Amino acid sequence: MTPRLSRRTMLRGLGTGIALPLLDAMEPAVAAPSRLNAAVPLRMAFLYVPNGIHMADWTPADTGSAYKLPPTLEPLAALRGDFSILSGLAQHRANSNGDGPGDHARSMASFLTGVQARKTDGLDIRCGTSVDQIAAAAVGRKTRFPSLEIGADLGKTSGTCDSGYSCVYSSTISWRNETQPLPKENDPKLIFERLFEDGRPGESAQARAKRDRFSRSILDFALEDARRLEAALGHSDRRKLDEYLSAVREVEQRIDRASRSGANAALTMKKPGGIPESYEEHLKLLADLLVLAFQTDSTRVATYVFANEGSSRSYSFIDVPEGHHDLSHHGNDPGKQSKIAKINRFHTSQLAYLLGRLKSVREGDATLLDRSMIVYGGCIGDGNRHDHNNLPILLAGRGGGTLQPGNHRKYDPKTPLNNLFASLLDRMGAKSESLPETTGRLEGI
Repeated sequence: MTPRLSRRTMLRGLGTGIALPLLDAMEPAVAAPSRLNAAVPLRMAFLYVPNGIHMADWTPADTGSAYKLPPTLEPLAALRGDFSILSGLAQHRANSNGDGPGDHARSMASFLTGVQARKTDGLDIRCGTSVDQIAAAAVGRKTRFPSLEIGADLGKTSGTCDSGYSCVYSSTISWRNETQPLPKENDPKLIFERLFEDGRPGESAQARAKRDRFSRSILDFALEDARRLEAALGHSDRRKLDEYLSAVREVEQRIDRASRSGANAALTMKKPGGIPESYEEHLKLLADLLVLAFQTDSTRVATYVFANEGSSRSYSFIDVPEGHHDLSHHGNDPGKQSKIAKINRFHTSQLAYLLGRLKSVREGDATLLDRSMIVYGGCIGDGNRHDHNNLPILLAGRGGGTLQPGNHRKYDPKTPLNNLFASLLDRMGAKSESLPETTGRLEGI
């Protein structure tokens, strides 16, 4: 008889502690016969894209489940039954409300808070607690990390980035409280090491040094423990364990390749981190790490920022050499709108990659995507108008059986975005009656 395992079982080695995915041998058993098991954790993630969307290529013409996918959503065609488009939602506190220009800074700061950021470029920043941190406060004690904050761009803590607003507003989506922004990590290598260190003081640094010296995988140090565990597992769990460890090794190898790029540099040059030169590969590595974090129940709450608000990144690799922010002020020029749409479509292709990875991971009779709630979008609709009243919002996953994806739902204009967030918090067991701007729960999701 296969022994029962704790959900907190880890593979141990020198300086490593590799969390495991949910196995049938773990208590409570996860193989419910025909429904999602309520004992299995629910996950929540918020993905942010900046500078607005070409809404004509984003918004379906029809509502309900029979809508035709518009061009920007076509990369998600294979997943159309796993997400819904929610039109008409607004974030009022991203508007000027008497504070003048600075829509990009207010957009990122207010997206998950519903609070108007104090206009300052000094140390007296003030915003509000973000919805991810409300969820983390409720469920974070059950995991190694209360939340995970990642993104392709680093955050900035000082300086002016947008019309008198501190750069912290334009680069921070997650706020622990009104004065404590949570910086995101953009280096896949550091995120990987955070997820797979064992937490004993001094030992993880020793293990990292040894791996660098001998070019060994983190899995090599836990191989003996893995073999011992595998021998005690049933066939299904052995397959799951093998697939998971293969995924961990593949991510580690990709990070290592990124760190070795530029091998012709002088030997005195500081060893690069694990940030790939390719933006697309960077986004995919971050997505894979988010999946591993959810799969191992290292955290149940995450934010993932594709680029900081107001980003001037060039997308020359998809034949859009101009800066994203400049293009977003398209002045209704069809050529510029077409290029914005290409950027938007590239981003949704990265979303499709993440959702596909979540859907590929089985947990009992369901998938990781079934047991997740993934919000994708931004706090600007049309970038030329800095519109915050009809936001591009996509909700993916089944929320443990509490969501009904596969639809385009159109809400009354200016329906608070925080109504959606309040509804998701309820499902996370983090019910909040004091979420700013909320007028109720969002129906029909």
